Amino acid sequence: MVSASTYYFNSSPEQEGDAEVGFGLQIAYMNHAGSLAFGSLLISIIQFIKYVFVYLAETAAKKAGQENNAAVACAIGCAKCILKCLEEICDYINKTAYAFMAISGQNFCSSAYSGFLLNIKHGMKFYWANLLADVFIFLGKIAIVAANCFSLFFIMKYITKDVDEVSSIWGPIAIVGIETYMAASIFLGLFDESVLALLHCLCVDVDLNGEPKFGPPTFHDSVAKIPSSAQKNDQYNKVNEMA
Repeated sequence: MVSASTYYFNSSPEQEGDAEVGFGLQIAYMNHAGSLAFGSLLISIIQFIKYVFVYLAETAAKKAGQENNAAVACAIGCAKCILKCLEEICDYINKTAYAFMAISGQNFCSSAYSGFLLNIKHGMKFYWANLLADVFIFLGKIAIVAANCFSLFFIMKYITKDVDEVSSIWGPIAIVGIETYMAASIFLGLFDESVLALLHCLCVDVDLNGEPKFGPPTFHDSVAKIPSSAQKNDQYNKVNEMA
């Protein structure tokens, strides 16, 4: 995220900027290691509470002979859902805090608060940008898995000719597909984080200068097509006035 922020603010509408991932990691761990650890601690605490609650609830239900009780199962399921939602909220707050921290250099709590306000102000842009990023990431994972599985099939079928030496070719293909999906999820997750960081940079740039003064022009053109919350409110007010 620090690298994405450096890249954005080293760019201008006339030229692309540059940034080093190693430099971003150096800044992150030298200046924000405590904030990174605090954010990870929050997620760990929520996950620990969830696992402990599920274990205690299921153990108590078994001892009471109520493990097949529909009401008890429903209550445990609702509690799991609430804790899962809380975990997802904390995870998104963490991402927002890290992104704003990379821009402002503030501590975790201040960055989380400022980033939350920025998300509310530019909610539509964040929603659509995250949605588009998720779609591209999913398609990227599918493409990578399909390419690797097809490559394995082609190699075993026509190059090494190992198809006859295994009972089923689908076993190796399934293993390669699972491993490829896990690796693709890790690396494409960086793309998702970069999109979030660049969008934070753009929103801060617009709020400070009234219009984008930094950043690559291609990024501005793409984000300009996404309607903002203010534009939606203006359209809604115009419809009400016409009615």
